[in-house]
Amino acid sequence: MSLRLSTVILPYLRWHEGGRSAWQRAEQLGFHTAFTYDHLSWRTFRDGPWFGAVPTLTAAAAVTDRLRLGTLVTSPNFRHPVTLAKELISLDDISAGRVTLGIGAGGTGFDATALGQDPWTPRERADRLAEFVPLLDRLLTEDSVTSEGTFYSAHEARNIPGCAQRPRLPFAVAATGPRGLRLAARHGQAWVTTGDPKLYETGTPEQSVQAIRGQAGKLADACAEIGRDAAELDKILLTGFTPDRGRPLESLDAFVDFAGRHAELGITDIVIHWPIPDSDFAADEKVFERIAMEAPAQLR
Repeated sequence: MSLRLSTVILPYLRWHEGGRSAWQRAEQLGFHTAFTYDHLSWRTFRDGPWFGAVPTLTAAAAVTDRLRLGTLVTSPNFRHPVTLAKELISLDDISAGRVTLGIGAGGTGFDATALGQDPWTPRERADRLAEFVPLLDRLLTEDSVTSEGTFYSAHEARNIPGCAQRPRLPFAVAATGPRGLRLAARHGQAWVTTGDPKLYETGTPEQSVQAIRGQAGKLADACAEIGRDAAELDKILLTGFTPDRGRPLESLDAFVDFAGRHAELGITDIVIHWPIPDSDFAADEKVFERIAMEAPAQLR
């Protein structure tokens, strides 16, 4: 299978001042999927414009025809499975079945305290995700769901007619720990990694490749435990968080080399950030577009 190339368009642009055109251009460039971050605010963008993921994806669905759309990633930090399921079913219908839900445990950023709670520990986040994902799975596949959980409950939650995609829209589960990898193995149609965050500051690209190889091996083990072939899952690398940082976007050759090394690990999808001037995701737009148009053919 050819390596697929996708992008992340951060929701910081007003729709009529560059937002709409970015999503349309992503489709014109031939990206497989255009994702956005599902945060209430994020890092250095906190004090500037930042729009909601689901309304943004709904608008993007209305101005594109072929481009798949998704979140990287949605988390329990401020979401509840019952309300999220209704939004996802609506979005999947509007897009005619082009939605992928990226989902993960979340972190300790601004989302973690925006609703007034104290930040959850890694264990607490994992506990919630372990309950969130199976309940969301049911909500997207059953007409009526009643469930009493420790963190999330549903009482006769109706979700008719369900997703346009059957049996439901695909889950791309972001995970590196054992519990998250087991969730990906059981419920995911894809697995998402950003590499090993401990290597970002002081690690080398070679160490990062080895770390991702190890993560993929643990995913395979988690799949084997339940009798599933790990080859059934797409394997998505969200770039920008490995020691390579922005170097793969410096030239077409640099990107092809980077992507090829990760394809050898079994990665099926590489996701690159849409260029944002004066940010960690700054990149030459002409080089970015050349990568989008020419790299996939070199990676077949």
